[in-house]
Amino acid sequence: MKCGMSLVLMGAMLLGSCVPASRQESPVVYGAGSGTLTVATGSPGELGLLKVLAEEFSRENDVRILWRKAGTGESLQLLQDRRADVIMVHAPAAEKQAVSEGWATHRTLIGSNEFFLVGPGDDPAQVQAAKTAAEAYQQIARSQAKFFSRADNSGTHQKEMAVWQKAGIAPGGSWYIRTHDFMMPTLLRADAERGYFMTDSSTWVVGKHQVSNLKLLFKGDPFIVNVYHAYCQPAGATAGAALAAKFVDFLATEKAQQMIREYGKDRHGEGLYNDASYAQQFE
Repeated sequence: MKCGMSLVLMGAMLLGSCVPASRQESPVVYGAGSGTLTVATGSPGELGLLKVLAEEFSRENDVRILWRKAGTGESLQLLQDRRADVIMVHAPAAEKQAVSEGWATHRTLIGSNEFFLVGPGDDPAQVQAAKTAAEAYQQIARSQAKFFSRADNSGTHQKEMAVWQKAGIAPGGSWYIRTHDFMMPTLLRADAERGYFMTDSSTWVVGKHQVSNLKLLFKGDPFIVNVYHAYCQPAGATAGAALAAKFVDFLATEKAQQMIREYGKDRHGEGLYNDASYAQQFE
């Protein structure tokens, strides 16, 4: 199924399925308790943050946690279909719609990162001179330099499309490459093919040592700050609903928040995520 390129960030694009069959992976299991809780998320799982949070919660609550690797659009769909108990996502418009429809509850701010625009060192589109993300996108489109899009209805893809909309551009053509893949594989492909990509800062901290052609070229526009919330099932909706609410509450505790703001410092010299207190200014 091909993903539509509509710039409307609501409705079917937000909640519809646009996920290749290769993504239907077996859940990763953390802990060995008697209860079971399914959590759907993308980069926080891919980069290991969910693992440390899940293992801590598991030790205290006699539960095993199953991680379903899914971008924000797919995570929302899993929650709506009652195939996930908890989601950790970053697409505010889609989240608000889910809350208004009643199948996503217990909205909890958990932290943030931001998006960076990375690209080849010679910067053929001159995005380093841009003052806003929208201006950077306009320069990429004007130059028709390669740009890689996840094109997967993830939170990253939805934010990317919001930037294109702000720039007044409907992207298309041979220069605009849709990967239908997760963050790190798309970053590595952009490096191999010397193209631009909007990655989150957390992935860049981990991945910048794995690339040889890409540099950080643009950051700092408040429009591309990336705020994460957790949601869970309504009470009684799934067998794990009660544990789900407890896990979401745990994410807001000082213990979990310290884990979030400190995560990555030991390995990378800097944290991968900001905590909820910092993220609050962008709500």
